[in-house]
Amino acid sequence: MTKKHHDLFEKVTDFQNIKSSYFNVLKDSKKYKKEAILFDMCREKHLIDIWKDLRSGQYKVGEYIRFKVYEPKERMISAPKIRDKVVQFAVHNVLSQVYRPIFIKTSFACQVGKGTHAAVDHVQHFLRLCKWRYKTGWILKIDVKKFFYSIDRSILKEILRKKIVDPDMLKLLDDIIDSSPEGEVGIPLGNVTSQDFANIYLNELDQYCVRYLGVKWYARYMDDIIMIFPTKEQARDCLQKASTFLKERLNLETNAKTKIFPLRQGVNAFGFKIWTTHRLVRDQSKRAMKRRMRAMDRKLKNNEIELKRIEQAVNSWLGHARHSNSYNLCKRIFAKYPYIKLEGENQFGSRILGFS
Repeated sequence: MTKKHHDLFEKVTDFQNIKSSYFNVLKDSKKYKKEAILFDMCREKHLIDIWKDLRSGQYKVGEYIRFKVYEPKERMISAPKIRDKVVQFAVHNVLSQVYRPIFIKTSFACQVGKGTHAAVDHVQHFLRLCKWRYKTGWILKIDVKKFFYSIDRSILKEILRKKIVDPDMLKLLDDIIDSSPEGEVGIPLGNVTSQDFANIYLNELDQYCVRYLGVKWYARYMDDIIMIFPTKEQARDCLQKASTFLKERLNLETNAKTKIFPLRQGVNAFGFKIWTTHRLVRDQSKRAMKRRMRAMDRKLKNNEIELKRIEQAVNSWLGHARHSNSYNLCKRIFAKYPYIKLEGENQFGSRILGFS
C-alpha cells in the first residue's frame, strides 16, 4: 500500500529548514548579487517574515524575473526572487525525502549522489551488457517535446495527491505550480521546485516502463530517456506503448529526436556520445567551449577579464570532459592559449578505463 504523508507542511515551515534553505540558495557567487546583499542586510527579519507568512497562510508567490539563455539552446527562463527561492528550496528539501525512495534507481536528475556523469556510466554499462549477451542490440532514445512548457498542471496535481494528503502542503504546492508565467500549461524552468515536479511527473513513465513493461536497461535524466533492447522489434513495441502512455496519461508528446537505432552507432545522451568502447564530448559542447575561449581570450587581451576567471571557466568544462576519452580534443582546443595548462592523458576517461 502506498504510504501517505500528512505532516509535510510542518517540516517545510520549520524555521531551521527555512534558514538552511536560505544558505543553500546563496551558495558561491550568488551571494554577491545586489538582491542577495540587500536581503542579507536584514537576513533574520526576512527569514522570520517568510516563516510567519507561511504559517499564517499569507504567503504569496511573487513575480518572476524573465530572461533568455542561448546555451545549449535558446530558452526562456522564469526565475523567482530570493524570498520565493528560499520557500522553494524548503519545499524541495521535504519533497526529496518523500520521493527519493520511490524513484527508480536509474532516474538521475536533481538527486544527491546522481547526475549526468552517473547516468552516462550506467548507459555505457548497459550497452556493454547488451553487446556481451546478444552480440548486438538496439537503442531507443525518447525525448519529450517542449517538456517543461507542456506539463499538464492538473495531472501534476493529481500525481502529487497520490502521496501527499496534507492540505496545507498541497495548497502551497498548488500555489507554486499555478504561479507559472508560462500560460495555462507548463512550469517555469527557473524554479527549484520545477526540477522536482518534472522528476515526479516522469516517474510515472519510469514505473510504467520498468515495472509494467519490464524494460531491463533504462536510464532517464529529466526528459532524456535511453532504453536498450536485444532486438529492433522489442524497441519498436516499447516505443509505441511508451508514446501512448505519455499521450494518454501525461498529455505529452515525443519530438523528432525520438529514434531507434543500432547499438553499434552509439548514442548521444547526457552531454556525451557514448559507445561500448569509449565516450566523447558532444560536438555541441565542443563548439560552445571554442566560442567561449575566443571571447574570453579577446577580453583578456583588452584587460576586460582576469586570467583567474578564464582558468575557473576552463576547469569547470574540463571537469565534464574528464569523464570521456577527450584528451586529444582538449589539446586541440587549448593549443592556441599557452596560459591554459592541461593535465596528462591519464586524467581523462580514468573512470571508464577499467571496463572492457
